[in-house]
Parts: sequence; C-alpha cells; structure tokens
Amino acid sequence: MIDLKFQFDGTDKKIEEKEYDVIILGAGPAGITAGIYTGRALLKTLIVEEKMIGGEAASTDRIENYPGFPEGISGLELMDNMKKQAEKFKTQFLMSTVHNVAVSEEKKTVIADQGEFSARTLIVATGSSPKSLGIPGEQKFKGRGISYCATCDAPFFKDKDIAVIGAGNSGIQESLFLLEYVRSIKIIEFLPHMTAEKILQERIKQKNNVTFYLNSKLRSINGSQTVESVTIEKRETGEKTELPVDGVFVWVGLKPNTELFKGMLNLDDYGFILTDEFLKTNIDGIFAAGDVRKKILRQVATSVGDGALSAYSALQYIESLHSES
Repeated sequence: MIDLKFQFDGTDKKIEEKEYDVIILGAGPAGITAGIYTGRALLKTLIVEEKMIGGEAASTDRIENYPGFPEGISGLELMDNMKKQAEKFKTQFLMSTVHNVAVSEEKKTVIADQGEFSARTLIVATGSSPKSLGIPGEQKFKGRGISYCATCDAPFFKDKDIAVIGAGNSGIQESLFLLEYVRSIKIIEFLPHMTAEKILQERIKQKNNVTFYLNSKLRSINGSQTVESVTIEKRETGEKTELPVDGVFVWVGLKPNTELFKGMLNLDDYGFILTDEFLKTNIDGIFAAGDVRKKILRQVATSVGDGALSAYSALQYIESLHSES
C-alpha cells in the first residue's frame, strides 16, 4: 500500500535569482522532464509549480503503463525520482502561484507570489484539473464527502460505502485502490459501458463489493452536514433512484489549466493550447507540453515525450537568438 505520508522536500526554498534561460510553468511529468533536458543542456532553469510537485500523476496510486516498471510504480515515487533527477542537473523548483505572464521580444516575465522571474523562453506545462460535475450538492459537500483524489482521501472513508463517478481509466483504477479501504463502491457511468482499459475492467468485475450503474446520470448529491446519498437517473427510462453513500469520488474528465493564457495563446474550443509539431505556440519562444496542450492521448508517457521535445525546441530557439546577435 502506498505511503500516504510521503512528502516532497526542497520546494519551499526562497529563490534569490531572477534571470533564467528557461522558465517552466508546471511540475508534472512534462514540466519536470523538460527541466531534466534543459538542465543537461546547461540552461539555467526554473520550474514554478502552484499546487503539488508531480501534478495529477503524483496522486495516482499505481502507474502500470510507464515503460521500465514491470510491476508498476506509485505516482508519488515516480515523480519524486523525476524531481531528484532534474535537481541533479541544477534545475531549481519554486512553489508559488503565478498571477501573470508578460511577453516582450527580449524575454518572458513570470509574475508570481514570490516576485518576478524572467527568461528567454517559456515552457507551459500547467497540466489539467478534474472537471466539476455542476450538480446540486457538489459545492456544498466539497471537503465534506466529495473528493477528486483517492490517494489523498481514501483513509477518511475506511469501511464506508462510497460512489465513484466515471468508469474510465481513472475511475476504475482509483476504485481498485479505494477498495483497500472502503466497504463497497457504487460506480456510476453516463455511458452504457465502461471506457477503461480492458485489463482494468476485468479486475474491477472480479470484486464482489462493487455495483455498476451504467447509462445513468448523477442528478444530485444529498445530505445534511456531510454526504448521505446520491440521486441517479436511468437515461433510458428517466427513473430516479436514491443510493445511500458516505462519500463521492469524481473522475469525469479533465479541464486544462489555461486561464492565465486566454487572449495570449491560441486555444481550442475546450481551452487546450494549440501547438505545432515542435510544440511551439503562436508566440515565439513559448512552448507547451503535456496535458495542457491539444493532443489525442494524455498519459505520463506522452507527457514525458512532450517534455523532452519542448526542451529541445526551447534550446533550438535560444541558439537561434545567439546566432542573430
């Protein structure tokens, strides 16, 4: 079982330096990989992260499809190893909220809680966050029975009955982890079938304390002080049913963390950053990598590839500036 007390170290140090070759926004798999590559290229690199080193990957109990780990590896352990590798090549980490990014021909300036930091190039790897449900009860019970992170909150639901919303990879994979703690799970899925990988589907079907409510809409989350039940509606008939549960875990998709770049970078209709094949955005010297950009597949492996390519493109951009001067 994963050590839920695991903590990352060395991210609360005050950063005195203000000028860099590369600033990377986001310390998930894409951002840290980019930092490894730029660090090895002897580029002075700063990674700025607002929430948690490792991003969504760090909150995943077990990653089984990342090459090189035949028995799988916890997300926390994998991301901690990546961070240590980046630090080996002198990449610096800063935990801080970024409020604005100013762009000029000479530099990109990041305005954060801990000051202003400038670089010749910027890699946006801010990732994505879980989507909200937008139903009655969601806001009321956030932190009082509703969770978006099994690794973070599973111990609070020991021997409880819970609902999991979403039967994709995340919903099923995290349900398997939750079963180490909870008494039972009700999985509610909008579609008439699960969309998780077949191997995950087979594993969850073998559990005798899991009930599936497919082709069903979640209508509301109910309770007084904490979650007491959920109301679902069968899509075929419109029949509504109230299911008693002590908690709700939500995995219904992701939204890109791009609020900061609206009106600056070109985004698609869903808010993901548009890039070319070199991961360049519409602004010279700004690149995007990982789950924040428009792409077909969002996995740790694809984010790592994005991180490597964005770092290479950033290096090529800096070298082009040298050749022009």
